[in-house]
Amino acid sequence: MKRAGTLRLLSDLSAFGGAARLRELLAGDPAVRVRGSPDGRHLLLLRPPGAVAPQLLVAARGPGAELERAWPAGQPSPLDAFFLPWPARPALVLVWESGLAEVWGAGVEPGWRLLQSTELCPGGGARVVAVAALRGRLVWCEERQAGSEGPLGPPATAFSHCVCVRTLEPSGEASTSLGRTHVLLHHCPAFGLLASCRHLFLVPTATTWPGVAHVLLIWSPGKGKVMVAAPRLGLSYSKSLNPGRGDTWDFRTLLRGLPGLLSPREPLAVHTWAPTPHGLLLLDFGGTVSLVQSHGGTRAVGILQEAPVGPRGSAALGTFQGTLACVLGSTLELLDMGSGQLLERKVLSTDRVHLLEPPAPSMEDEEELETRGSLRLLSALGLFCVGWEAPQGVELPSAKDLVFEEACGYYQRRSLRGAQLTPEELRHSSTFRAPQALASILQGHLPPSTLLTMLRTELRDYRGLEQLKAQLVAGDDEEAGWTELAEQEVARLLRTELIGDQLAQLNTVFQALPTAAWGATLRALQLQPDGNGKLRSQAPPDVWKKVLGGITTVKEPPNGILPPFELLCQCLCQLEPRWLPPFVELAQQQGGPGWGAGGPGLPLYRRALAVLGEEGTRPEALELELLLSSGRPKAVLQAVGQLVQKEQWDRALDAGLALGPSSPLLRSEIFKLLLAEFAQHRRLDAHLPLLCRLCPPELAPAELLLLLRTYLPDEVGPPTPFPEPGAEPPLTVGLLKALLEQTGAQGRPSGPVLSPYEDILWDPSTPPPTPPRDL
Repeated sequence: MKRAGTLRLLSDLSAFGGAARLRELLAGDPAVRVRGSPDGRHLLLLRPPGAVAPQLLVAARGPGAELERAWPAGQPSPLDAFFLPWPARPALVLVWESGLAEVWGAGVEPGWRLLQSTELCPGGGARVVAVAALRGRLVWCEERQAGSEGPLGPPATAFSHCVCVRTLEPSGEASTSLGRTHVLLHHCPAFGLLASCRHLFLVPTATTWPGVAHVLLIWSPGKGKVMVAAPRLGLSYSKSLNPGRGDTWDFRTLLRGLPGLLSPREPLAVHTWAPTPHGLLLLDFGGTVSLVQSHGGTRAVGILQEAPVGPRGSAALGTFQGTLACVLGSTLELLDMGSGQLLERKVLSTDRVHLLEPPAPSMEDEEELETRGSLRLLSALGLFCVGWEAPQGVELPSAKDLVFEEACGYYQRRSLRGAQLTPEELRHSSTFRAPQALASILQGHLPPSTLLTMLRTELRDYRGLEQLKAQLVAGDDEEAGWTELAEQEVARLLRTELIGDQLAQLNTVFQALPTAAWGATLRALQLQPDGNGKLRSQAPPDVWKKVLGGITTVKEPPNGILPPFELLCQCLCQLEPRWLPPFVELAQQQGGPGWGAGGPGLPLYRRALAVLGEEGTRPEALELELLLSSGRPKAVLQAVGQLVQKEQWDRALDAGLALGPSSPLLRSEIFKLLLAEFAQHRRLDAHLPLLCRLCPPELAPAELLLLLRTYLPDEVGPPTPFPEPGAEPPLTVGLLKALLEQTGAQGRPSGPVLSPYEDILWDPSTPPPTPPRDL
């Protein structure tokens, strides 16, 4: 039965103080900013600067006074206002464009009162363009005068902003504690600031210089890192940014040190940004919704039925229970976050709707507990919650039925016969004993002590997993927790048969947490460097069989799901590209029949090259290393040919000399390839000793000269004793002498002279005496 989306009225706003003014502001001004307090009992409405009548209204539900302020024309009004997550009392901060910040609080005494007033830009001459509040921190982007940070010239005038942060904590009953100002970014463009519960998103605005308007930043204070991402380029880089350690970055220097971010690209055309606990949602002008995750990766969520037509930022986006909610005018669309499928579309009775963040879990009252997991909507008609209604009359299958249904799907995937398995067949057949044993356990046929003994290991792992999940929910040491969770999942998946859902899950873990996933794979394969730039492994063959299997014969993998080997190669390309060739070389040594290394199908180096992209778009250095370390004659010759084209003679000669006696034909082919270059120009003369070492010992002088004759360029005119000015010098006998000596180095034959040129090689080193002259 299809689940239905419900829109339930929580309050008609009559329970809020100043309900009439609240309804008037919500119905009259579509640009009013609306925020909910962490305890869910206060609503803040602010008309921003530029409105007809800038005004602030804070309404409280139940007992408690409201706060209302208005600013006449010509008097500066607040740029933005935020509730502060203080558990003892409600508090809010107002920030002006001039840098003035006021902290207001409502305590035991009735009404709101000013707790503290401070200047964020005490030096003067600065202008605040954006501000956000993040977990006891106030972050703002200010524009400084050109002379305050050094001379700026075009286009550096676009980088006259900086992003600053200051801690803001309660101190006692009636005061606040403000930390010192720390500059996070120098010389940056104008950024918009959006805060979620754990991350701060720095997004380009309409005034951002177009050359960097495709870049956004994600600062995670809990991790002390900043992620620099270019969603349209698919690039993301992580850098340390911890104010506690004094970290700061010059934005221009930061971008110059990150390859590919300054590639020419169109600015991000975003209609509406929306921070969520899952990341940053962005809605473009075509109606496509994407999610920028905290690690910098971007994925498409879905496409709305209609594109936004209102001004920038007029749409409202939010998430709940794995569902994306989007309000466009008077239309509410609900999409599945996983598949992008449209689940429901509702027409609302008003086009002035605002989405509110859910209250903090620790501050929920009894009414809020009933709506946990839902999304709150606010309009002049009231406060609503949207959620999913559980279908009625659905009977859940018993544990025994679930065992046989899951086992049926598992055995069907492994079965080679065409007949379809059924749960009833598994119940009564003596062939499949495992599901019957598990069903009997669940029915209680085994005593509890025996069951506990059988499941002790699984219960211990499950308890550890639950503790880890609780740690992540609490936000304690998040990075270590996610890393441990990813490592456990990869280790578990590598013990299963990597097909279907298991392979898809492995791809998901590597995409979300590549560093942790690779660390788990490193331990499973027992990879260690040997000190010579190569890798060794002590993993059992069964593990390598799973990693190297799963050969795909299609050019594009289905649904983007890569086989394990391709997945590991892709991860290495992102994290440690220099270890990719040694890893592929080690994998080739581990292959068995039908594993994808020694069996039919593409060789492993070709599979690794396919991960790097199409020919001509791959990183040249990485492609060369893969070809050279493959040990395949065609691949090595292809690599040497590329080195010859680039005139990297040392590497080309080293590639030939590195081949052992077991590859005489390949060494001979490389020698002939380089001999052809030696005959045509003189750029290889400096490397003649190495070329002599590469010369095959069985090659006779006559054969060498015949080879040279085929490679010599055609003469276009009569021979001259000296080359023309600017022309390539010809090959001389002096240069040939070393090669000819090498071909005769095996010892002079005892029989008759086989070649007319061998006498030259065996002449004594001292010339015969000069005959006396006749006087």
